[in-house]
Amino acid sequence: MNVLIIEDEVGLAEAVAAILRSERYQTDIANDGQTGLKMALTGEYDCILLDIMLPGMNGLDVLSYLRVKEIETPVLLLTARSETDDKIKGLDCGADDYLTKPFSMGELLARIRAMTRRRGIVQDINPKYGDITLDLKKGEIICGNSSVALGSQITTKEQFVSKIWGSNDESEYNNVEVYISFLRKKLNMLRSSVQIKTRRGIGYCLDGAK
Repeated sequence: MNVLIIEDEVGLAEAVAAILRSERYQTDIANDGQTGLKMALTGEYDCILLDIMLPGMNGLDVLSYLRVKEIETPVLLLTARSETDDKIKGLDCGADDYLTKPFSMGELLARIRAMTRRRGIVQDINPKYGDITLDLKKGEIICGNSSVALGSQITTKEQFVSKIWGSNDESEYNNVEVYISFLRKKLNMLRSSVQIKTRRGIGYCLDGAK
């Protein structure tokens, strides 16, 4: 699940992102309203955590613009204000829920789960392809009764962007080749029918699903 955090308190945003990542959420951060709006308009996110008090463009304006543009991503408002009027304004603008600072991470996680359930967004913690299953929590590939652990290497969004829109660093490309080779060996160890095929000049794809 992809979560966008639009919060101008850098320390808080980073702390929330760290907790979410530990729970296997993918996270991005924007520290002002205009940047957050631009990112939210991509429609890439399953949930948005949106602070009301933001520099440049406040959270309610961001939210209103998203709804006008028919971006229906669930939004949880984060606010230091406790006045009922602010909560009502947020809900009237299209927020799905709100949370007043300071809040516990347990409650934040519970509200994210509740919002995404209402919208029918389910995070598949065990995606499958062919005869293999990826257990994200354990970091394992499972095939039949066998499993093999994956390393902790993570490919960031910035790395993908670099590959798509340009990077002249040959070492970066070689790193990708190394990890593809690593994954192929893992699949061979499991005697899986799934293979990682190279599409020359395009990239990689899985093959072997029955």
